[in-house]
Amino acid sequence: MSATAARPVRTRGGAERFARPVLFAFLLVAAADLAALLTGAGTAHLIAKPLLMPLLAGYAVLRGAPRLLVAALLCGWGGDVLLLADNDLAFLCGMGSFAVGHVCYLTLFRRGRAPAAPATGLGYLLVLVAFLVLIWPGLPADLRIPLTGYSLLLTAMAWRAGVSGPNAAAGGALFLLSDALIATGIAHWPQLPAPGFWVMLTYIAAQSLLTLGVLTKGTAGRAISAP
Repeated sequence: MSATAARPVRTRGGAERFARPVLFAFLLVAAADLAALLTGAGTAHLIAKPLLMPLLAGYAVLRGAPRLLVAALLCGWGGDVLLLADNDLAFLCGMGSFAVGHVCYLTLFRRGRAPAAPATGLGYLLVLVAFLVLIWPGLPADLRIPLTGYSLLLTAMAWRAGVSGPNAAAGGALFLLSDALIATGIAHWPQLPAPGFWVMLTYIAAQSLLTLGVLTKGTAGRAISAP
């Protein structure tokens, strides 16, 4: 990633006045998507899900977000769209798109001044190892290595998110939880009722909190936008 990619997206004067309506649209679509998952309205989910991250990215742009944040959200959009197709190739491509988004987040958080807590990182790593050991027997053989690599990248992102404050830290943790719910489904563990609802609820909350954390972390924002 180049230094310019971490700079704030330039917006026209007064563009922030449009941020609130875009945020409202995002929340409305999120509510519609979650309601569709609860009620089994598959068509509504297919329409709503691809709109979520572009709306959140649009809100971030209007708030003058760093370009890396916008890139991370758009990579999430790519993953969302690809995962709508129910086949292994689309799943791997979607996971790859999310992985690029996590690289964007990691690069963004690396530019923060505050150091990440080693103890938190160790805790995340221990939880990840225990989780992988538990689900390993149930994972398809061809997904074990890709899922392990992706999980390590996601865990690193969740750990580094703490440098942008509690909102981003919570977002990173929820992203881990959301993907853990997906992994348990792949491994054929018993699932909660309406499992897609819980996956999307934690995912939407994760991306929202990561965005909020980056936008509201003043000292991190100045460090990120420095040339």
